[in-house]
Amino acid sequence: MQIYEELVARGLIAQVTDEKEIRDLVNNGKAVFYIGFDPTADSLHVGHFMALCLMKRLQMAGNKPIALIGGGTAMIGDPSGRTDMRQMMTKETIQHNCDCFKKQMSRFIDFSDGKALMVNNADWLLGLNYVELLREVGACFSVNNMLRAECYKQRMEKGLSFLEFNYMIMQSYDFYSLYQRYGCNMQFGGDDQWSNMLGGTELIRRKLGKDAYAMTITLLLNSEGKKMGKTQKGAVWLDPEKTSPYEFYQYWRNVDDADVIKCLRMLTFLPLEEIEAMAKWEGSELNKAKEILAFELTKLVHGEEEANKAQQTAKALFTGAVDAENMPSTILEKASFDAGVTVVDALVLAGLAKSKGEARRLIQQGGVSLNDEKVADPMRLLSASDFEKGYAVIKKGKKVFHKIVLS
Repeated sequence: MQIYEELVARGLIAQVTDEKEIRDLVNNGKAVFYIGFDPTADSLHVGHFMALCLMKRLQMAGNKPIALIGGGTAMIGDPSGRTDMRQMMTKETIQHNCDCFKKQMSRFIDFSDGKALMVNNADWLLGLNYVELLREVGACFSVNNMLRAECYKQRMEKGLSFLEFNYMIMQSYDFYSLYQRYGCNMQFGGDDQWSNMLGGTELIRRKLGKDAYAMTITLLLNSEGKKMGKTQKGAVWLDPEKTSPYEFYQYWRNVDDADVIKCLRMLTFLPLEEIEAMAKWEGSELNKAKEILAFELTKLVHGEEEANKAQQTAKALFTGAVDAENMPSTILEKASFDAGVTVVDALVLAGLAKSKGEARRLIQQGGVSLNDEKVADPMRLLSASDFEKGYAVIKKGKKVFHKIVLS
């Protein structure tokens, strides 16, 4: 099976503009393609995971990825899927986030010897002359067509700023610039980006002629992939300082039964034949599939050693043999401890509850233990005896353990 057919079989491709040409380029290793990443935080999260895995797959097949960091478009903000305007960031914050992205992407993509590129659209967007842009690029866009785009229609009633209205033109100009600078002939993006991507394809063909290679592909579940990054604690980050390897492992270990095979197909590099065999598993066998998913993805992001540690810790906790060494932990400052810290406070501090109200309800429902003893009183204070080992272990439900370290 060639790479394009494999992408289809894994459920990664939803729409294309020129399927025959795209298939030929991808299967023959001649695609120079880009995927954009807006640097709105200092770490990538699992919502970016599918795009990173796709770039890795295509590079392994001989194609050349361009990771486009949106240092320029981040100044505007993408209205797609948003109900209000994104908070403006400083240039310094955007640059810091861009630097963090490059380090994390290097775990997936080989940037050596020109095999891949990482570029920042600030290089060409921030120096644009506004009137020149309107004449050269704005004339290629129909306002009527832009207003029909789903990304704008969703915001028309609640309010769409003129700043955000320019996002489609900026993203389209990205493809045009990448085509001219690097020979980029293909772009990938989520299904929520389809209108913006078509704008880029049309811009190239209008400016350079219909024979110009400019093609688009959308990822079937990229918008759903963004939802994958949300849990009760917030985003699941690829940075181990934000989401520990154990927490990352546990996130994938606890996916819904209905999603495990889909995630194995789309996100792991296991052979499809092996995954199809797992698709026949039922009942408790699905837990084994979830363990495989969690291990493979943790290995991909954090390395095999951390994946092994996370798996061993998860198994030890499941059997009741607490492995505190690799358990996620939170530091409690001595000054705070001396002032008095309740179990409710500790649950919120550890991120096991969003609020004190939620923490109290967990305790009242019998779902919280401290050092293997059920907590009945939400106002129970942590004491020195709870830290005889140098730490205390809070357990939420049957599977979630967290270490509180007194410093």
